Amino acid sequence: MRYALILVVLFAATTANAQWEIQTAPTTADLRGIDNVGKGIVWASGSDGTVLRTTDDGAHWQLCPTPPGAEKLDFRGIQAFDEKTAIVMSTGKGPLSRLYKTTDACQSWKLLFTNPDPEGSWAAFTVDEKYWDKEKPGLIILGNPISGQFVMWWSENGENDWKRWQTRPSTVGEVVFAASNTGLANDSDDGIRFFGTGGPQGARLFTECEPCTTRQFEKDGIFVQPMSMFAKGRSVGIFSIAFKYQRAVLHVVAVGGDSLKPNEHGDAAYSDWIHWHAAATPPHGFRSAVAYDAATKTWITVGPNGTDISTDDGRNWRALRPNSALHEPEDADRDWNALSLPFVVGPHGRIGRLRPAALKAGKP
Repeated sequence: MRYALILVVLFAATTANAQWEIQTAPTTADLRGIDNVGKGIVWASGSDGTVLRTTDDGAHWQLCPTPPGAEKLDFRGIQAFDEKTAIVMSTGKGPLSRLYKTTDACQSWKLLFTNPDPEGSWAAFTVDEKYWDKEKPGLIILGNPISGQFVMWWSENGENDWKRWQTRPSTVGEVVFAASNTGLANDSDDGIRFFGTGGPQGARLFTECEPCTTRQFEKDGIFVQPMSMFAKGRSVGIFSIAFKYQRAVLHVVAVGGDSLKPNEHGDAAYSDWIHWHAAATPPHGFRSAVAYDAATKTWITVGPNGTDISTDDGRNWRALRPNSALHEPEDADRDWNALSLPFVVGPHGRIGRLRPAALKAGKP
């Protein structure tokens, strides 16, 4: 009995100090969306109309009833408000791009909006913080080009009165990648919005501000920058953007690469939101999502072949490896699609929780 008790204590100590915790999910869907609300509440979404939720920090995940008619939809984005309220976005051609909302912990769903452009597809959506109301939040949807123009949709209440505007002409083959719902970054407090693109003509970054006082911006509040530090190609470009404030300066990081060749290279850039620079030491492969952890002052980016972190605002990246001494799985650092710290999601129902010790251990 005493020997068994010692084993239990040792096992508990090992798992408590582990850097990565792979969690059990009641699905084998390809998970692409994740939103950590806080206080143990997290929502996730993915292929085949899949929506998951947890209220105990991932100890138990609930598979939600599928929204009506959404059994074959690919939910690439999710925005949650509390344990009962969330909005999911599907991506696909024409009416396959939709928004659904639940206010009763996914027991029922309401179809908010269906893409009216037969040839268009949505890539990302976000809450407009100027109209933050979990009952009727303002929403912004970013869509891929229609007739050579990128399209955005906006609604003050997220349910009706949708307004459409075209942002800028697109180049041939230029797209916004619907990878992790982070190709669009919105800072409504200061009226700044970013989205990144890619394609055969190269990546570009669109920056919009309302109102605009910076000389870099054109009269209509849009500034378009070629991002030459990203390679060119049909499946290459910016996949994720994140930002932080430090001493009244907005620091922005963008990551990506080639999604069809995830092991070849990972492109990354950093900025004070006006001047962009290529990372001196890029991530170790294609990366589909990036986020900033304020507690450890660390940027983290994930992708199919691994995880990288930066402690100098995106200038240099280094791999974050599993800790074999703590019996972590060898693949704990890879096969990830999206993150909302400390949670990450990936294919085949893969969910992980990144412990703070992982970022501390990754510091030089």
